[in-house]
Amino acid sequence: MRAMATDHRKLPRRRGEALNAAILRATLDELAESGYAGLTMERVAERARAGKASLYRRWPSRLELVTDAVRSVLPTPESAPDTGGLRGDLVALLGQVARVLSGPAGEALRGLLGEALSGGSPLGAMRRSSQGTGRRTMEEVLRRAVARGEVDPAAITPRRLDAGHALLRHHFLFNGAPIPHELVEQIVDEVLVPLFRRP
Repeated sequence: MRAMATDHRKLPRRRGEALNAAILRATLDELAESGYAGLTMERVAERARAGKASLYRRWPSRLELVTDAVRSVLPTPESAPDTGGLRGDLVALLGQVARVLSGPAGEALRGLLGEALSGGSPLGAMRRSSQGTGRRTMEEVLRRAVARGEVDPAAITPRRLDAGHALLRHHFLFNGAPIPHELVEQIVDEVLVPLFRRP
């Protein structure tokens, strides 16, 4: 009975981006409900009302599926905040990341790192899957700040671009969620603004 009730073949067919979005949303919902350890491809397919074959064609492994689901809710360069000033942009951007880490994506990050560190998933595959979205979004925020004359372009380096996200992840992994807004402001005021702002 259960199989018939969720038989994806009896539902309207979704393709392309609509199907991808449904699967990624189902993945996040499964993470929220079952955690990373309890997430299976079968449960995601059932929740998304999609065939397992559709899932495996797009994401051959749970690592790739969960990484894409996390990336789908992270800020992107196209959606980078534009408050009109460097500090406001950085606080808004890191605030968005903090909220994402406090939800299902944070649960996924803990699970992915735990699996990778135990040898279950290669860290290189995680890095390739992440595609540097956080760094590229920070680059967009700083590109605007350079155009406004707030930032010296010579101050923009890969390590500095990663600093804010790295500090948020460190706090989250060792202290859990939620990430206090005060911490976001401290990272911006004590670390990022001094790193980037013109003297």
